[in-house]
Amino acid sequence: MMDKPIGVGILGFAHGHVNAYCEEWGKLEHGVKVTAGWDHDAKRLETARQAYGIKAYSSADELLACEDIQAVVIASETLLHAELVEAAAAQGKAVVLQKPMALTLAEADRIVEAVHKHHVPFTLAWQMRVDAQNLQMKAWLESGELGQVFMVRRRHGLPVALNDEFVDSWHVDPAYNRDIWADDSSHPIDFIHWLLGAPDSITAELESLYHPEIPNDNGIVLFRYIGGPIAEVSCSFTCTAAENTTEIICERGTIVQNYGDVPSCNVPRPEGAAGLKRFDVSTEAWTANDIASPPHHGHRIRGLAKPLAEFIRGEREPIATAEEGRMSLRMVLASYVSSREGRRVRLDDPAIAQV
Repeated sequence: MMDKPIGVGILGFAHGHVNAYCEEWGKLEHGVKVTAGWDHDAKRLETARQAYGIKAYSSADELLACEDIQAVVIASETLLHAELVEAAAAQGKAVVLQKPMALTLAEADRIVEAVHKHHVPFTLAWQMRVDAQNLQMKAWLESGELGQVFMVRRRHGLPVALNDEFVDSWHVDPAYNRDIWADDSSHPIDFIHWLLGAPDSITAELESLYHPEIPNDNGIVLFRYIGGPIAEVSCSFTCTAAENTTEIICERGTIVQNYGDVPSCNVPRPEGAAGLKRFDVSTEAWTANDIASPPHHGHRIRGLAKPLAEFIRGEREPIATAEEGRMSLRMVLASYVSSREGRRVRLDDPAIAQV
C-alpha cells in the first residue's frame, strides 16, 4: 500500500514549466500531490485551480501556514523569488525554485541565507542537470577515457523573440525578470557550470537584434578555465530551427549531441538520426549512443517531475544547491558586465554585484 503522498503547494504559476510538474504529479506513482496554490495574478490562479483541482489561497503566507503542505514549488516571477523562499523556509517547507534563481546577487544571498538559517531542503529546478544525454556526456568526461578536454560548445535557443506578443510577457519585463537573456541563457550557462565547474573569467557579447523592446535576444559567452578547456555558450532567442546542441573536443575523441533544445527538437529531423554520438580516435569511427532524443522538448520538461518528486520525498540530493544556483547566477551576471564594458570579467569582480 502506497504511503500518503506529500502535500505540495505552488507559489506562483508564472513559469510555465510548473504546469508540467502539476500534471505529472497528478499520477499517483510519484508520491507527491499538489493540493494548494497561490498567485498574485488572480486569472492565473483560477486557471490553475480549475486545471488541477487545488485549493486557491489569497496569500502566500496563508498557504505556507497549512500543515498539510510539506513542500513548495516557487514558480513566480523572478522578482518574488527571494521573499517567497524566505517565507517558505521560515515555515520549514522544502523548496523547489524555478530558474533563474534571482535578479541580483544580493537576492541570491538572501536565498542562501534563508536556506541555511532554517535548515530546509532546497533545490533549483534545472532540467539540463537530469537530462539522460547530458548525464552521459558528463560521465564520459569524468571517466577520463577521452583524455584532456579542449573545448566545449553549447548552443541554445528559442524562437520567442520573433513573436511580437512576447514583448508584453513578464519574461522580458526588467522589473520582474530583467530580460530574455537572464531568463533563458541561465540554462546553458548552468550546464557549463555543472559540467566543468566555475570558470576563471568570462567574456561576452550580448545584442538586441530584432525587436527593440525585447533586449539581448542574441549572445555568445566564452568561459576561460586556466589550462583549459575553453567553453562557449551561444544563445539565440530568434532561432526557428537548429540541429547541433553540444560539441566537446577532447584529446582522444569528440562528443556531439543533437536535438537538445527547442529549435532542434521541435522541428522535423532525419529519420533515425543520432541524438548523441562520439568519435573515438582508437577506432576511427563514430558510435551512436542508445539514449534516444525525445520527440518534443516538452518531454524533457516533464522528465524533471520525477527527480523533483524524489527530492521532495527525501530520496535524492538536490539537483542544484542554493550555493550552486548563486554561482550560476554570478556567471550570467558577469556576461552583462563583460558585454557592457567590453572586457574579460573574473568571477570575483565587484561589478557583478552591481548588475
